[in-house]
Amino acid sequence: MIEIRNDWTKEEIAAIYHSPLLDLIYRAGTIHRLNEDYAEVQISSLISIKTGGCSEDCSYCPQSARYQTGVQVHAMLSVDQVTNAAVIAKEGGASRLCMGAAWREVRDNRDFDRVIEMVKAVNELDMEVCATLGMLTESQAQKLADAGLYAYNHNIDTSEDDYKRIITTRTFDDRLQTIENVRKAKITVCSGGIIGLGETDNDRISMLRTLSNMAKHPESVPINALVAIKGTPLEDQKPVPIWDMVRMIATARIIMPKSVVRLSAGRNEMSMTDQALCFMAGANSIFAGDKLLTTPNPEFNEDMKMFEILGLKPREAFKKGRPANTEQKEIVSSII
Repeated sequence: MIEIRNDWTKEEIAAIYHSPLLDLIYRAGTIHRLNEDYAEVQISSLISIKTGGCSEDCSYCPQSARYQTGVQVHAMLSVDQVTNAAVIAKEGGASRLCMGAAWREVRDNRDFDRVIEMVKAVNELDMEVCATLGMLTESQAQKLADAGLYAYNHNIDTSEDDYKRIITTRTFDDRLQTIENVRKAKITVCSGGIIGLGETDNDRISMLRTLSNMAKHPESVPINALVAIKGTPLEDQKPVPIWDMVRMIATARIIMPKSVVRLSAGRNEMSMTDQALCFMAGANSIFAGDKLLTTPNPEFNEDMKMFEILGLKPREAFKKGRPANTEQKEIVSSII
């Protein structure tokens, strides 16, 4: 039986994180195998619906208007463009489409109205819909829920103590407030962080403690490795060793045993062997497709070959059920 805890101490998490690597992988893999269908891996596709020109100063992000990174600013995609991208992603094996917009926060305007239409359109393709749009109010989160949004991504990025070194244009508490607003709307939470920012092991442990001690664990926990982009303040950061990724994934799997742990940014630099270690340590989700917003990513065909070799299989959409709001609407519709 898998125990779910929301009261982890930093000392407990540190002991797990710093345990001998092979022991750590074995322990995490054992817990992962207690979950049903441990060989299933969720495939998500991430598209940028509005690129560049963001007012934030996130030190890692090439889409900030403050940095000269060569990223071209693009206007918001049309609903048809997003629908077509979703069809291609589904044909490639993806069960979830994630839509990202380079915004600091959502504003109640025509662009947000278009996002609502995008959510509805992708829902009609029987795909899970995720969005990452910046900060949300309670009412905005509810509008997305009513449209059928399945998940909302809002990473905490790093530890609370390290946060101000990475971002100054919004606070750590702002991040947590948006996650709370998403929870109130009964949308599933996708929240994780990035390693390779120049943080310490203690920062990584603190970040995992914040996530694991939420009243409800995030349903999806992305573990990103920094992709250092020329023109950003972190352009000279060295790539993180694969062992650091494995430690983070394994520790997340142990302390959040039922969450989907997503092998995210940085996967393009990993060999199949590297990725296999991550899956052994408990990763059970990837982004597929040739690009993650503005950075390269392995193509669908490459991933399908890897799945065949490793004996993995794609996870179907809505494995944990459909959004509560959607289910309620279906019930009302059937009564009428």
